[in-house]
Amino acid sequence: MGITKKVARRRKIKAGIRKRVRGTNERPRLTVFRSNKEIYAQIINDDTQATLVDASTKTKDIADQVASVNKTEASRAVGRELARRAKDAGIEKVVFDRNGFNYHGRVKALAEGAREGGLNF
Repeated sequence: MGITKKVARRRKIKAGIRKRVRGTNERPRLTVFRSNKEIYAQIINDDTQATLVDASTKTKDIADQVASVNKTEASRAVGRELARRAKDAGIEKVVFDRNGFNYHGRVKALAEGAREGGLNF
C-alpha cells in the first residue's frame, strides 16, 4: 500500500513551507499535526533540534477538559494550553508551521487559541 495522493500533496506543501520557516532560539517553530481524531502541537528549536513545549488532545489534563466538546473547540483548548506552557518556559514569540495543512478549521482554531494564550506570531 503506497502513499496516497493526498498525503503526497501535503508532503510537497510541507517541504515548501519548511524551506521558509525555521525555528531559532529567539523564535522557535510552533508546528501542528492534525489526525482524524486528535491534534498535536509542539514548539521546536531547530538550532538544537529539541522540542521545548508540547500539547495535544491526548495529554491527560487536556483530554479531561475536551472530552465533551467538538474537535474545533478541543483544538482551541490545546492552543491555549500550549501558550500557557510556553509562557512558563519563557517563550513569547514563535513562527507558525501549519505543516502542510490548510489554515482553516482545527489548525486555525489552535493558532487562535495560542494567540489568546499570549503567543505572538
